[in-house]
Amino acid sequence: MEQNIQNRTLLRLPQVLERFPVCKSKWWAGVKLGEYPQPIRLGSRCTMWRAEDIDQLIDEVSK
Repeated sequence: MEQNIQNRTLLRLPQVLERFPVCKSKWWAGVKLGEYPQPIRLGSRCTMWRAEDIDQLIDEVSK
């Protein structure tokens, strides 16, 4: 059950950068190049990422 809740968690950019510490411009360049997960847009000014995608990115980079 706890795993299911985490899978549904959405993170704003500051929260993403706390988990994966790079500067904002590096993050957005990586998103554009497909190196980092694509965001979910919830509105014109609300961009979020699935926590599961960020955790998977961290696992891949740490290998």
